[in-house]
Amino acid sequence: ERFAEKLTQILQEKYKNHWYPEKPSKGQAYRCIRVNKFQRVDPDVLKACENSCILYSDLGLPKELTLWVDPCEVCCRYGEKNNAFIVASFENEDENKDEISKKVSRALDKVTSDYHSGSSSSDEDTSKEVDVKPSSVAATPSPVYQVNSRCS
Repeated sequence: ERFAEKLTQILQEKYKNHWYPEKPSKGQAYRCIRVNKFQRVDPDVLKACENSCILYSDLGLPKELTLWVDPCEVCCRYGEKNNAFIVASFENEDENKDEISKKVSRALDKVTSDYHSGSSSSDEDTSKEVDVKPSSVAATPSPVYQVNSRCS
């Protein structure tokens, strides 16, 4: 929960001048979180880990992940050839911060649990496309995080 809260704060601050509810796709590239063989660690996610005393490696992120954080929706794609899927939907800007934090936590659980990818950028030419369909958020177990030793 603390990680989700810290990540939410970091992204809200970063995206505040790049947020266009009337045109959700505007600024989408800036709001994209990308992890792949060229950038193995996202700096904003790393900062949230450090601020919440969690080791980045304990998030269990796949080798290749793309998150699009748009007004009203967060979508994810594993690998380059797989279909994107919605991990969180926000219909109402008036939702309280506790509810948004819970939705972010559930979305993170959905992204980090039960990952099965058919491709990554390194094996894209040889692998077959796999359609990733995560289980529902309610049925997804919470990941186990290890506390960073300097935060104990």
